[in-house]
Amino acid sequence: MKAKGTKIKTMMLAVMIAAVMAVAAPGSAAETGWKLADGPLKTKWAKDVSPSNTLPEYPRPQMVRKDWLNLNGLWDYAIVPKDGGSAVSAYDGKILVPYPVESALSGVMRRVDENQKLIYKRNFVIPKNWAGKRVLLHFGAVDWETTVWVNGKKIGGHSGGYDPFSLDVTGALKKSGVQELKVSVWDPTDKGYQPRGKQVQKPEGIWYTPTSGIWRTVWLEPVPTTYIKALKLTPDLDKKEIRVEVSAESATSGVVAEAVITLPDGNNKISVSGTPGSVMRLNFPKVSDIRTWSPDSPYLYDLSVRLHKGSSKSASIDSVKSYAGMRKVEVKKDAGGVPRIFLNGKPLFMYGVLDQGFWPDGLYTAPTDDALRFDIEMIKNLGFNMARKHVKVEPDRWYYWCDKLGLLVWQDMPSGEDPDMNRKEYQRSKESADQYRVELADMMDFLVNHPSIVVWVPFNEGWGQFDTVNVTEWVKRRDPTRLVDNASGWTDMNCGDISDIHKYPEPDAPAIETYRAGVVGEFGGLGFTAKGHNWREGLERIAGSTGGGKNWGYRDFQGDEQLWRQYQSLDLLLGRLIRLKGLSAAVYTQITDVEIEVNGILSYDREVMKFDPGRMAAENSKLYGATETGARQELRTVIPTVADGNALWRMTIKRPSDDWMKPEFDDSRWRKGPGGFGAVSGGPKKVVNTSWTAKQIWLRKEFDIPAGGCIEPMLNIFNSDVTEVFINGVLAARADTPVNSYVLLPVEPAAAATIKSGGNVIAVTCKTSGAGQYIDAGLSVVCEKK
Repeated sequence: MKAKGTKIKTMMLAVMIAAVMAVAAPGSAAETGWKLADGPLKTKWAKDVSPSNTLPEYPRPQMVRKDWLNLNGLWDYAIVPKDGGSAVSAYDGKILVPYPVESALSGVMRRVDENQKLIYKRNFVIPKNWAGKRVLLHFGAVDWETTVWVNGKKIGGHSGGYDPFSLDVTGALKKSGVQELKVSVWDPTDKGYQPRGKQVQKPEGIWYTPTSGIWRTVWLEPVPTTYIKALKLTPDLDKKEIRVEVSAESATSGVVAEAVITLPDGNNKISVSGTPGSVMRLNFPKVSDIRTWSPDSPYLYDLSVRLHKGSSKSASIDSVKSYAGMRKVEVKKDAGGVPRIFLNGKPLFMYGVLDQGFWPDGLYTAPTDDALRFDIEMIKNLGFNMARKHVKVEPDRWYYWCDKLGLLVWQDMPSGEDPDMNRKEYQRSKESADQYRVELADMMDFLVNHPSIVVWVPFNEGWGQFDTVNVTEWVKRRDPTRLVDNASGWTDMNCGDISDIHKYPEPDAPAIETYRAGVVGEFGGLGFTAKGHNWREGLERIAGSTGGGKNWGYRDFQGDEQLWRQYQSLDLLLGRLIRLKGLSAAVYTQITDVEIEVNGILSYDREVMKFDPGRMAAENSKLYGATETGARQELRTVIPTVADGNALWRMTIKRPSDDWMKPEFDDSRWRKGPGGFGAVSGGPKKVVNTSWTAKQIWLRKEFDIPAGGCIEPMLNIFNSDVTEVFINGVLAARADTPVNSYVLLPVEPAAAATIKSGGNVIAVTCKTSGAGQYIDAGLSVVCEKK
């Protein structure tokens, strides 16, 4: 998403944010126990959060063991100088882990800058039935540089804010009794080179509040000396198999890995055995045993894996439960010779939302597992089949719900460094480039088994983009089962499987290529502020003043019907692009508001739906189902706007009779003028060719369309105030509020039905309530090629 045009008074916003952060400083209730901090906005799930009920779900759905100990809950915390040691004389208070320290749900809601670090501490007791086993300490994610001590002994660390890591703490544990765990975290946010996504220390526009420290579940797990460390599951529809690789820790000679999958009938199973680290192949005996995974039918196979020594009947040394999905994604040419994205051998238009994964009360951390699931179900219910997870990596359970509910995922690598505004590759330091590559590999290894993920996106809009061709080829070699979108927007380096452009607000499509599929990776961004449910109002409430700043969107709308009509026109345009320009996928910005960015389908707190869900789902459903009609159709401009070449109109500023919009009305006494009617030009998109300074103007023009059938008439209007458009005397469109750029509007069906070959009349009137009036209108249709 582009930062250009951000409408906000940064200094004033920073003052308000500072006031908000101050309310939970040491000395508040957070010192003696936990309570939800008074943040700008909260979700309905916040009420379900408590120290005894903090994300209690098993955090690793694709490698499940029955025994584990959740360490989420109240910890001691302190914010200390970065260069100080780990010793803390007095802690600042309690923090609810795993919610980030900047969040309301943490109970702290304080900022940590690049000169400070976080110290966490808590005690735990090892269950008695874990005796004789090794104990692993797992962190879902900690942002960014982590060091861990158990009972005063340093046991390891990690650098990376988005991937899980584990440490064997067995050697540091006392034989019995209370154990002490201490964690130190340093996070420079945008003062460092590490991948950070949209986190900044001074949020504004499309940049948001940072997440520092622990932000995913922390947990303990008992394992035997030889245990299953990781799984890699690779579906192969062509070969009718699932390849299974089992990584085992301390596997001695004679240890065997065994994988068993349950077939769709629920009774029969197939199994395979091999040495740990080898590629084992689960071959389906019959085609009827293969159930593919797709958004419409997200079938998952139950899978169990164990280690044993000796015969297949030997007792297990270690075992885990998992699941797998059978699907294939590829780019190949459709019947019309256009490269498109295929899923399971069939072309599928992938239509998704930009999903940034922010929460007003938890920031990077969803309040509950139900909240995670809600977003995915909502995306599906609105008629989308995909989400582009934007410069963030979610907890494992988010992808689990995508797998289970059937939502395709395009996974971004979180960005670091700034974009090169000249649309060139960024010059990273060696340290920065090396860290990017490490975290990219870790992200892919973490998510590799999820069937819902179908596209990797290494770079977004040139943010820190470097060595693109080599990075893209490396990703493809590492995972040839998925597509690679080398750069979403801006800086395409002609590599990978996808050519991706960003276009706001109306979508477009890149030129059709020989091998790569064309997509619009971002479009839309229609802004609408949900009163009483937006971040800025909350900031001003806590600060005790109204700062006078504005919320932000790519295009702002005041009425929900106008917002809907514009969305409907974007969908109609997408349909054209699919057929006429080979568009294979599109991503609408975005599923929810995020902080002061108000272009979400839902408000930030998920309380306000800005569109009618059924209406949106019905409109979106029209886009699915590949078609080759585009080979026989073309887009025709019937009436050009100023930008498209201009047209000559009849005009008057004197009120005509009530039948002025009828085809038979005599406008011969109206004067002629070229399109672009207004008082003062305003840049390349607002060109005045005919002066108009009165309060209202009436326009008429005859037009013709080719014989043989034309469909999907669409208006393109730039209006400064209330505008009505008629075609052949029938209301075609109405725009109730001004929009200071061109807006696409579909023609009402009743008006569209009157359009014929020859003898049509379009009539437009626009009112103005002040200076700066302007009106221009165009019309296009889709016609059969000659």
